Amino acid sequence: MNHTAEAPAAWDPAFADADDCLLSSDQCVVRGQHYFVRGLIEIPVVDSDEVFSWGVWVSLSRENFSRAADLWDRLGREAEQPYFGWLTTDLPVYSPTTLNLKTHVHTRPVGERPGIELEPTDHPLAVEQRTGITLDRVREIAAAVLHGGGERR
Repeated sequence: MNHTAEAPAAWDPAFADADDCLLSSDQCVVRGQHYFVRGLIEIPVVDSDEVFSWGVWVSLSRENFSRAADLWDRLGREAEQPYFGWLTTDLPVYSPTTLNLKTHVHTRPVGERPGIELEPTDHPLAVEQRTGITLDRVREIAAAVLHGGGERR
């Protein structure tokens, strides 16, 4: 019931050995100038009690990234106000692209990935986050990401 992007769109494997770059399971820095965190876009599945999650990367300002990093292991961090960010993951089943959609990053308790709330637009991903998807749509997404096929919505 989930699909996760391994790195933000701005990441290049050639950055792996650079001193001003970092890619961990939760945070990414590119050239000491671009900052990203991994979070979850959760979409309710309307005909079940389940939630489908997209594991995505969101860019943050240097200031917000530093703040999030400072609070990373601090109990009570979920009281933090949401951070503004730009979605930096191109999800393969949506058209137009999901790159650069506006988001709010909601910090959760220690050990949980942030929740990513999309700005309420008419983009198909934002609509699905607000209204939910069916199990048939989950199967369609799974087929597209596992087999590289499927139409973009």
